[in-house]
Amino acid sequence: MKTSRAWLTGLMLSAAAVSACVQPQAILRADTSPAASGAPNSPDHLRVLEGVWEYEDGGVAVSLKLDEQGNGTYPWKNGEFLTRALSDHAWIGTWRQPGNDREGGFEVKLSDDYSEGEGRWWYTRIADDTAPTKPGGAFHLTKIEDAGSEDTAAEPESFSPQPVLFPSDLR
Repeated sequence: MKTSRAWLTGLMLSAAAVSACVQPQAILRADTSPAASGAPNSPDHLRVLEGVWEYEDGGVAVSLKLDEQGNGTYPWKNGEFLTRALSDHAWIGTWRQPGNDREGGFEVKLSDDYSEGEGRWWYTRIADDTAPTKPGGAFHLTKIEDAGSEDTAAEPESFSPQPVLFPSDLR
């Protein structure tokens, strides 16, 4: 009986070893994209947003200067951008303009290399109205200067920022 148990145990171990050898092996590849340097919404992950961006809405452009967390300012109405999430090239956040007492949200679908994106914005508050029905709009973003550049404060010579006029501001 001991001989058959030893023989059976040996047979089972041999079968397990052979089975392990013929299983397909998973090939793991590291994600080397710029946003893969950290967990979603960690400071490292959001660093791809850091730098100077050109925001274009309806033919009017303004520069946005964003920090390593994707937060920053723009000159129109003392505007502020606040990043809430960046996941799989989808950038979501809020904006605020103390200069005309408005705020809202935005979402952007960024390109594969995080150098530009198409977005839309909307209102969440206009003065005392916390349920505004005014529509937002669409915009295009282009990164014009990375944070690692020599002088991130200087604008490129060919770029002259102009205020962004939202449709409701034209009235």
